[in-house]
Amino acid sequence: MEKKNPLEKRIKRHVTGRTHSFFIAVTPGLEALCLEELQALPLSASAFSTEKGGIEFEGKLQDCYLLNLHLRTANRVLMRIDGFKASNFSSLEKKLSSVPWELFLTRGAKPAINTSTKHSRLYHKDAIDERVMASILNRSKLVEFHEGPELRASFPQQIFIRVVDDHFTLSLDSSGELLYKRGLKEHTASAPIRETIAAAALRVAGYNGTEPLLDPMSGSGTFSIEAAMIATRTPAGLFRDFAFMDWPCFGPERWRHIKKESQKEIIDLKPFSITASEKDPELYSELKERTQKFAPSRAITVINMDFFEIKRKDLPVIFNTREPGLVIINPPYGIRLGTKKSSREVFRNIIKKLQSDFSGWRYALFVHDQHLIREIPFKKTSILLDHGGLKLALITGMI
Repeated sequence: MEKKNPLEKRIKRHVTGRTHSFFIAVTPGLEALCLEELQALPLSASAFSTEKGGIEFEGKLQDCYLLNLHLRTANRVLMRIDGFKASNFSSLEKKLSSVPWELFLTRGAKPAINTSTKHSRLYHKDAIDERVMASILNRSKLVEFHEGPELRASFPQQIFIRVVDDHFTLSLDSSGELLYKRGLKEHTASAPIRETIAAAALRVAGYNGTEPLLDPMSGSGTFSIEAAMIATRTPAGLFRDFAFMDWPCFGPERWRHIKKESQKEIIDLKPFSITASEKDPELYSELKERTQKFAPSRAITVINMDFFEIKRKDLPVIFNTREPGLVIINPPYGIRLGTKKSSREVFRNIIKKLQSDFSGWRYALFVHDQHLIREIPFKKTSILLDHGGLKLALITGMI
């Protein structure tokens, strides 16, 4: 058996073997949905604390792996690594000098620092960032750091510093790129909905993969691809890498086992269950090509058709069934159409189309102009979401 060096022993004792505090960053409005996802996973934790924009809990390192692999509605997963109080820069430098960076970063890592302050005497973010970076550099001169493999250039390490009332919380980002990036899409349509928001919409609308789903203004296919992953039980993060894979504590064998076990749960989807319709020939071709590359996406039928040309008589042919299903739409808006007046006109035409040809179907509809919500004549429920600085209303119900 290979003998571990002192640093490896410390990493195993203080990082791999210990319970840590994790914070899951979530789009405000999706906290309850993300909590449901957490509670369905085989985590070592059972108690969760929810706040606006996130969920905190105590868990093991393997929980961090599971969260990144499976969560569909989360933005990123942070691991808390230290916390202390400092009201001046001298005190801050002293506290930072004792942070064991070698347990969390490999030699040569130059992490991005993201600092936020509130009610603190130390409010100069750049000055705080400089001292954090200096503490990492100084520490690397004094103690041994893990000489890990070459770092993934697309997944730089990120340290999040949160300062509230002079109390500093230091967190290490385990995700890398935001979790809505599933690793499936190379092209994007204008103003696309993020996969995390799409997953939330499907969940709120009650989609479980057993009914027809129509994505009639498909664009880059976000709704369809996300629906296919949900229906086939394909983990959200199966096709991408994560920042934790460059941590000194990373256990590749454990990670491979977790992924292998999750892949055993993947199922085949009945043909014709999901249809993505896109009238733009270029977007149609890109989506059709994309759905041929990944197993979950191959469950999607892609058609080159204008939503307003789809008639009720077409639906049994498209889906090979007369059973109603779910139609999900993110209407074009704003700069995609040029004017707010044009956006409202398209929205009203969508409502008329749903009334005429989709009676009995459930719907999920994003509304970018909240004045239009009252014009939806169907029974509805709504939740408000923050999407890239825009306030969105997700409206669901029965037509």
